[in-house]
Amino acid sequence: MSFPLVVLGNPLLDLQTNVDAEYLQKYDLKSDDAILAEEKHLPIYEEIVKKDDLILVAGGAGQNAARGAQYILPADSVVYFGSVGKDVYSEKLLAANKQYGLRTEYQVQESVATGKCAALISGHHRSLVTDLAAANLFQASHLQKPENWALVENASNFYIEGYHLTVSVEAIQLLGKHAAENNKTYSLNISAPFIAQFFKDQLDSVLPYVDYVIANESEAAAYAESHGLAVDSKDVVAIAKEIAKLPKINNKRSRTVVFTQGVDPTVTVTYDAASDSFDVKEYKVRELSSDKITDTNGAGDAFAAGFIASLVQGKSVSEAVDVGQWAASLSIQVVGPSFPFPKQTYPGSN
Repeated sequence: MSFPLVVLGNPLLDLQTNVDAEYLQKYDLKSDDAILAEEKHLPIYEEIVKKDDLILVAGGAGQNAARGAQYILPADSVVYFGSVGKDVYSEKLLAANKQYGLRTEYQVQESVATGKCAALISGHHRSLVTDLAAANLFQASHLQKPENWALVENASNFYIEGYHLTVSVEAIQLLGKHAAENNKTYSLNISAPFIAQFFKDQLDSVLPYVDYVIANESEAAAYAESHGLAVDSKDVVAIAKEIAKLPKINNKRSRTVVFTQGVDPTVTVTYDAASDSFDVKEYKVRELSSDKITDTNGAGDAFAAGFIASLVQGKSVSEAVDVGQWAASLSIQVVGPSFPFPKQTYPGSN
């Protein structure tokens, strides 16, 4: 069976709860940020699991996007790879993926627990603190198993979450080389500012394979600062141009950089190497009244889901952005990185 989209990421169970500013200060956390847990953060998981408002949600940026893409695409369109523990938490992830029809091919660790992410919500803001655990043990060899590599060979599109750069660059490069050699679409989401800041070398090593780079304005600024770009860190168009024109292995495809900016316009920059020119566009974000916003956690993953699903369907970048914004607007009206059921379908350009 051919699944056109393969997604690679770090599967996590989100422990979502509401906190106040004082709680974030207690653990030196910032709103609208994402970090890997240090030893000082580990008590958070024990504390929030006792809270009455705790909600368990299937998470992991790539897994969220994979479920969202499958929500939009026809049945049997998306397969997801990642590493989990053999425990009740991975069973919850499998159950959530099954609801969406997402095919899951986990590498299962017998003695390490499934990873978890504390999603600390304060108003419409969230701070994510991740303990990778089993997710940190994914190996490229899992992709190379004959039954899994057959899925890779049959796919036409690949989507990688940036968080996986902390786990297996080898696996990301393996898929990147396959995509470049076979002229398949390869997309990467930077995922968090710390990826560009502290995993700069890993990011730089895979960007030559990437056709579509997705990030938000904070991640764009982090990239500009970590790479010493001679541009304003708030000038997303200038930053996008710098990334778009980086060396590229598959010259049959242009590189497009997509920067979301919350309620500000989404920016896309496509670089044409042949003419040494840029195609720059801005797209106004879909309006949604604040009383309809339930939870913004996972909005970026939902945008990516809509955008990547559109690439699978052969849609233009402009329509892919519109589908991404539609998907994000759907997701923030429900709890967690989820979508409403019964399924809703994309209504067309706004």
